[in-house]
Amino acid sequence: MFMQNISWKLLPEYPHKFEKFTRLRDNKNDAELITDFQRNIYEFYKTHKRPMPWRDIDDPYRVLVSEVMLQQTQVERIIKMYPPFIDAFPAIDVLAKAPFDKVFALWQGLGYNRRALFLHRCSKIIVERFDSVIPNKPDSLAELPGLGWATACSICTFAYNMPLAFIETNIRSVYLSFFFPDEKNVPDKHILPLVEKTLDYDNPRQWYYALMDYGVMLKKMLKNPSRRSAHHTKQSPFDGSFRQVRGAVMKQLTERGSLSKTDLCSSLAFSNDAILAAVMCLESEGFIIVNNDCITLKSDELAQ
Repeated sequence: MFMQNISWKLLPEYPHKFEKFTRLRDNKNDAELITDFQRNIYEFYKTHKRPMPWRDIDDPYRVLVSEVMLQQTQVERIIKMYPPFIDAFPAIDVLAKAPFDKVFALWQGLGYNRRALFLHRCSKIIVERFDSVIPNKPDSLAELPGLGWATACSICTFAYNMPLAFIETNIRSVYLSFFFPDEKNVPDKHILPLVEKTLDYDNPRQWYYALMDYGVMLKKMLKNPSRRSAHHTKQSPFDGSFRQVRGAVMKQLTERGSLSKTDLCSSLAFSNDAILAAVMCLESEGFIIVNNDCITLKSDELAQ
């Protein structure tokens, strides 16, 4: 099992932290120090890399699906949900043609349901505008629903092995630990130049796999370094949240099909006001259709 029997020796110069690497912050390209940093990351990866079904594959579509799933969900959950999703929708055109209610049914359990809608819309746009080929330019990908610049760069890196600099939570943890060991409220604009400076331009795909796995290890062995980021926010509790109400409404509609507002409210343990507010929100976002008193999960929707 990943993370078992990991030695503190994997953390360079611990407990003296990572002071020597901070010299790279001074806009100096110290080749020896960069090599040392990369060696630390790769040595860990050789022994402790995490096997995942979307790694080391020559299929940009599968990379796209995995990156959207990974935006806000833990890897352990995605490992279980990813294979049946790919089995049901093995190619971009299959996903684009699928009714949304079928797509959403296989998204259940991943949370943040907007991503299912965004992924479905992305597939339609890619089929229509890009002839079913996942774009290999971050500018083009970043314009698609729900992706953003960092996800666009990660897709290009993992799908096409392009040497692009981007930051996500585990990468951020590595650079905070090595280059900002005693600082708080560090913004990404101070981290990104170091990501570029230390990037393995010959094999960026493997480099980012290694960085992410090292970042996961740091979070488990040290106090989460990402808490020292200027962008760190503590997630609000799920229980009792509006997000929980939205998810419960969508789950009921997925399982039971069309429901009246009365039946929906009686089937859920939330206030009627919260349920009806969630219905209004889901309708405005394109998840459901409300026709008088009848509420239905959309079976299809247009790319927007």
